[in-house]
Amino acid sequence: MGVGMQIVYFGFAGSGELESEAGAQLVRLERYSNLLAGCHLAIEAMPVRSGQRCYDVRLDLRLGGHHLLPLDHCSGEDPRAAIRQAFDRADETLKKIAADRLHRPG
Repeated sequence: MGVGMQIVYFGFAGSGELESEAGAQLVRLERYSNLLAGCHLAIEAMPVRSGQRCYDVRLDLRLGGHHLLPLDHCSGEDPRAAIRQAFDRADETLKKIAADRLHRPG
């Protein structure tokens, strides 16, 4: 069974395109399925003075034992780029956790 993900949108209706991007990025984390129970992705559209929207993306990782690990927010005018950045951070974080567990004695 794969890693599950919940997606919520704030300030806009979301889109199939963003869900597809998030799903494609989630596949990258499948190799950490022994560590990762799931994740929560929140995408918020925030108006800025110029009239354009800025998108704030928050990704929280659910690790085994119901431990929630919130990652730093990623934001920008392109929500797809912010999603990719959030999953890049998740990949780096999980890589470090896996390495720590591998090198932990006993």
